[in-house]
Amino acid sequence: MTATPSRTFPGIRLRRVRHDDFSRRMTRESTLTVDDLILPVFVQGEDNRRDAIASMPGVERLCVDQLMEEAGELFAPGIPVIALFPVIDAEHKSEFAEEAYNASGLSTRAIRALKAAWPTLGLMTDIAPDPWSGRHP
Repeated sequence: MTATPSRTFPGIRLRRVRHDDFSRRMTRESTLTVDDLILPVFVQGEDNRRDAIASMPGVERLCVDQLMEEAGELFAPGIPVIALFPVIDAEHKSEFAEEAYNASGLSTRAIRALKAAWPTLGLMTDIAPDPWSGRHP
């Protein structure tokens, strides 16, 4: 003879929240859409050059012109933010990080070009123009 399950928990699990589609959508843990994406992009100052990043297969450092081509392809599907990681040459790094506000610096040029083409594109950057960035013990 089999026992009939109790009509109370734990014999029966009530699924009121999961019964209807709207309640399942409201209570699911998370959703991921293109609105949640931030694209990291590595940019360098040398023109007409693409350099592979050995530690990140398939990822390259781009010059500003190539960055503009890539950004156009990536902005079209709706990626809202690009995170710029420029390669600042050692001679441009200083104790007071002057390269961060250099009007003709790599970061400023890249930001200016991106915003001129796509004013609503969100930009984040980590330019690390101090002399201690990028040093490895």
